[in-house]
Amino acid sequence: MSGADDFAPRLLAWFDGHGRHDLPWQHPRTPYRVWLSEIMLQQTQVKTATGYFERFVAALPDLPALAAAPLDDVLALWSGLGYYARARNLHAAARRCVDDYGGELPRDLDALTALPGIGRSTAAAILSQAWGERCAILDGNVKRVLSRYHGVEGWPGKPAIEKQLWTLAERHVAHPSLAPARMPDYTQAQMDLGATICTRAKPACVLCPLQSDCVARIEGRTGELPTPRPAKVLPQRSAQVLWLEDAQGRVLLQRRPPTGVWASLWSLPQLDDAEGTDAWWSSHIGTARSEGAALDPIDHAFSHYRLQLHPRRWSGVEPAPRLRDNDALRWLRYDELATLGIPAPVRRLIETARN
Repeated sequence: MSGADDFAPRLLAWFDGHGRHDLPWQHPRTPYRVWLSEIMLQQTQVKTATGYFERFVAALPDLPALAAAPLDDVLALWSGLGYYARARNLHAAARRCVDDYGGELPRDLDALTALPGIGRSTAAAILSQAWGERCAILDGNVKRVLSRYHGVEGWPGKPAIEKQLWTLAERHVAHPSLAPARMPDYTQAQMDLGATICTRAKPACVLCPLQSDCVARIEGRTGELPTPRPAKVLPQRSAQVLWLEDAQGRVLLQRRPPTGVWASLWSLPQLDDAEGTDAWWSSHIGTARSEGAALDPIDHAFSHYRLQLHPRRWSGVEPAPRLRDNDALRWLRYDELATLGIPAPVRRLIETARN
């Protein structure tokens, strides 16, 4: 397009007047704070991430503090944000930085992408915002902007399409007007444009600084681009959830396995079926199991399947000796639950159905 070479200058001019300048990770914009914000924003909107970010840095203000914290503390701070692998990777990466880089993030693209949870775009965002490096990013917002602006056909998740978008992103970031001092703003501007103007539905094209050269706007195809992900039917699974309270009114939580769904979080005991529930009850309680109180099923969608939880609740359970507190099982008062990372649907179940 005729204005393609002016992509970066026009976007910066728009950002200066209309971009987001008061996000908490911008003041101060340290490598640690930029990194934390980028990880949180991978699957979370800014308005949701802001509160979590402020609580997180208040508790763990720098990388060494994060590395030194127990994983349970990190997961508790993350609880409710979902996609908990992000928090586990964040913790593991911090510990590696302490071991290998003197407690600092490395200022190198390859070294950053070698850390858990940091891909090419996240590494570039850290380098550009924290140190003013000339690096192209390609998160979901940028993919949408570039797909529409250049009229790129095909789902951006396909390797060939993603490669094409990377080429375009790198071409724009090479503009000579992008001095190091402006790289943080340019990186933020791309994300802001996608989040506030070039949105998935009903983009505000009339307000866009790139509208005069945008292929999707000119051809009336903003609803078609970027090409949607091919639809697929998610498989349905179910599980039994056991809500046990002892005579003191404490609830039993069990640590999830270190891999898989909700890895390393604390949750109500969960079994695949009634047969598994009977076996668990027999080995952990030892007494005859009553039916308990059946609660409404809970539907929860993951990226690769849908899960329906079937909770039952028992009161006055007498713990067997093997059910005393250990690394995998804990009896906790309800006011202690905030100290642990608990899956959001399980936490909501307890909060809404407790009384």
